[in-house]
Amino acid sequence: MNIYKNFNEIMQYIEEHLEEKIDCKEMSKIMGVNEYTFQRIFPVMCDISLSEYIRNRRLSNAGQDIFLGKEKIVDIAVRYQYNNATSFSRAFEKFHGIKPSKVKTHPEKLRMYPKMHFNENMYENKNIEYKIIQLEKLVLYGISKSTTNKEIKKDAPKFFKQNSIKYGDAPYCMTEYKDKERIYVKAYWVLYKEKHDGMKQIIIPKSKWICFRINSYKSDEIQKATDTFYKEFLPNCKYNFRNIPEIEYYHDNVTDLLIPIQD
Repeated sequence: MNIYKNFNEIMQYIEEHLEEKIDCKEMSKIMGVNEYTFQRIFPVMCDISLSEYIRNRRLSNAGQDIFLGKEKIVDIAVRYQYNNATSFSRAFEKFHGIKPSKVKTHPEKLRMYPKMHFNENMYENKNIEYKIIQLEKLVLYGISKSTTNKEIKKDAPKFFKQNSIKYGDAPYCMTEYKDKERIYVKAYWVLYKEKHDGMKQIIIPKSKWICFRINSYKSDEIQKATDTFYKEFLPNCKYNFRNIPEIEYYHDNVTDLLIPIQD
């Protein structure tokens, strides 16, 4: 499978359907995975969520259409899948920095967001070792800290240490996200096998998991290895992922990154 060729086909599909409802199922077929897996892989490859990429392309084209064309703004809004002129105007101003009505007089303000393209000749043959394991249902107890993409690298090790002093080292942790594409971080959780005051029960269903082992407990080394795994392994694998939390498991001086997959 040439993942870069597949993504160029996906980008072309998006271009051909910017003025229509875009079917995620059709794009996932191009990759040979299910819809959830495709939505997880897209931001890893593109560094932007699928919905945001589509929105940016539509608003970029809409700006040019308003300047060059004679259509009413409301007609352009509808053509690019906005329900009304108000929601379109709000999104347009957030993207371009000006209202649609000001485009004719201030075209220099328009922002261009080009179609994404991948070099299909790119190829790296890196050996990433992993195994598939089966785990029974896990009943864990956790405490969380609200955080963001920007702050989590600082918040996570500090929060983990605070709870280690209070309850002992947590054997598990997980990151909670605001969105289904798992881009925008909402909270960081430390998870224990025993319940302590103020902790919430977290149930991790029985599942098969990709187990990627990191020979370290250090947060910076774990983050570096995890980033490599996401960017180099996930886009090229043929497993379908499950919509349940990924977790880190700390034991015997190693960290196991566990990613749930379908049977």
